[in-house]
Amino acid sequence: MRRAGWRGQRGSAWAWRPEADGAVNIDGVPATPLLDPETQRLVAGERRYAAIATINEDGSVHQTVIWYLLRDEGIVINSRAGRRWPTNLLRDPRLSFTVMVGSDYVTLSGEAEPVDEGEMAQADIAEMARRYTDPATAARYIAQFRTQRRVSFVFHPRAAHTGSE
Repeated sequence: MRRAGWRGQRGSAWAWRPEADGAVNIDGVPATPLLDPETQRLVAGERRYAAIATINEDGSVHQTVIWYLLRDEGIVINSRAGRRWPTNLLRDPRLSFTVMVGSDYVTLSGEAEPVDEGEMAQADIAEMARRYTDPATAARYIAQFRTQRRVSFVFHPRAAHTGSE
């Protein structure tokens, strides 16, 4: 796989920057994730679900399927606080993230950073509900989510693997 940088821009999920291999953003942090255009295409599609894997306290793997959003700062994921996968990430931030489209797939690995447990986490899950469901269903889900303590993470991929079955 060819490595190169990409970063978000308003109006598009992620922008390709082939010159950015090893580049840093304006804060001096390495530009992440380092993904090529094919990987970007697979991750950025509408209504695609991700299978994530986190590490349980006993070292075993926990997998689940989630909604996600692409933002300038990384891939945003959200859950009800207290579930297994967010609890795992609070203890050990390593994450594997896989999206499959037909027979093509991309698996990203990196770390997830907790970013909010308040109104922003509620806004994140509401945006996801609107992205993944019809308006009536989204409204029902958002009302349900408002009764829950939610937590959002930003996933920072550090490596990617793409392939086909």
